[in-house]
Amino acid sequence: MSRILSGIQPTGSFHLGNLLGAIQNWVKLQDEHEAFYSIVDLHALTTRPDADELRASTHALAVAVLASGVDPDKAVLFVQSAVPEHSELAWVFQCLTQLGDLNRMTQFKDKSEQMQGNTNAGLFTYPVLQAADIAIYRATHVPVGEDQVQHLELTREIIRRFSHIYGELFPEPKVIISKAPRVMGLDGKSKMSKSKNNYIGVFEEPDAIRKKLRGAVTDPQRVRRDDPGRPEVCNVWSLHQFFTSEEKRAEIHEGCTKATMGCVDCKGILADGICRVTEPIRERAAALESDPDRVRDVLKEGQKKASAEAQKTMELVRERSGLWRG
Repeated sequence: MSRILSGIQPTGSFHLGNLLGAIQNWVKLQDEHEAFYSIVDLHALTTRPDADELRASTHALAVAVLASGVDPDKAVLFVQSAVPEHSELAWVFQCLTQLGDLNRMTQFKDKSEQMQGNTNAGLFTYPVLQAADIAIYRATHVPVGEDQVQHLELTREIIRRFSHIYGELFPEPKVIISKAPRVMGLDGKSKMSKSKNNYIGVFEEPDAIRKKLRGAVTDPQRVRRDDPGRPEVCNVWSLHQFFTSEEKRAEIHEGCTKATMGCVDCKGILADGICRVTEPIRERAAALESDPDRVRDVLKEGQKKASAEAQKTMELVRERSGLWRG
């Protein structure tokens, strides 16, 4: 069976973008691959989070991932920093990475603009740690969005350099492009994000979800209810594909274009759909929160399995690269 590695940052609120863009795909892939799923708290340090908040966010994300359907009997779920070989291999890989390679990473340029005043070295070398995350488990496939393909090609290039200098050890991972569309935020301008406050949290109560949706951006040309709408440019309409049946979507589309259905009604139907999807996740999360030892046990068992693989790989890396073994 092929092996995959995927990670998600513990950034606080678990929102619909996380669920639809990543975790639902994890649930599907755990039945098709040997899956290693990591909560990448080392990557989160680039934003300089408060220590207590980071630990709390890591626990909360573990709860969210499990409540959303990731099964610890099918996949290895663990916290990145609990397996120190990630950082050790990242240093080896940094020594194989050219400065010019990192200068070409478009995500660094984008994040530098977003994080002015905190353009730290970790942000710059982020893709190298990401390469180590993948290679330490000798993953054969990596599920990513199109915005991460450039990082995966750098991973493959680093592995080729390691093979050229030290001999073949790592497979060059193949990309599994996520089929999940980019989930836009309520502002309709950028993808859903906590930092931009344009999100709906998976664990928000129905009343809060409805309140947020009331302010969601729709077709800017539809000022009055009797103005015909353009679903193809309406961000609220784009969210219906995830939460509303095909039959109901056809009804909404007709009502919008013919101005027989208003935006308030459209948003109400969307809110009902979101609540239907998130309610069972909220219930499972509440059960997990009432038994915190269960979550810790899952992460400890995941750490044990991940560490066993990482240690085997790192022992070979030390032998090949000439590092002191004692």
